[in-house]
Amino acid sequence: MSDPVQYHAGEFPPSNYRWEELVPLLGPANAAIARYDGLLGTLPNAGVLLSPLMTQEAVLSSRIEGTQATMGEVLEFEAGDDSAELPETKRNDIEEILNYRKAMRHAEEMLRTLPLCQRVIRVAHAVLLDGVRGRAKAPGEYRRLPNGLGPHACASEDARSDPIVAVPLAHRPSDLE
Repeated sequence: MSDPVQYHAGEFPPSNYRWEELVPLLGPANAAIARYDGLLGTLPNAGVLLSPLMTQEAVLSSRIEGTQATMGEVLEFEAGDDSAELPETKRNDIEEILNYRKAMRHAEEMLRTLPLCQRVIRVAHAVLLDGVRGRAKAPGEYRRLPNGLGPHACASEDARSDPIVAVPLAHRPSDLE
């Protein structure tokens, strides 16, 4: 098994870019963003268009954690369509997806007045874990133990891959914590 990969502050972004490949992409990307921004500007409530996209992102991203609910199931749950008949495991999965969406909205609100900082990340993480699986695993805190990939409850030496270990920054400005 290989050693963990060490990443160090200051090595990202890369020092040299392949500008000849990037520059031709800037114009079309900027035009697409401008069209999208223009479309959103014409809507009285842009959230109506963005909300399903945010929910779909929450559904897809929650699958990484083993959540097994579909976009349709989340929408039916929110509409109150026979949610009392849902199995507890399905209800728990949907609650996790709804928390994901709440965490994104809360972080978005915080980013109106704060830069992207540890405080925003920690608060969003606490909202994400509020009342769901993982709520007892230090919401709002960084994980202190690395993750490995392998069979359920296997020892770290039996894991199929070693985790990436980030080297902590030597100095963290207190105004961003």
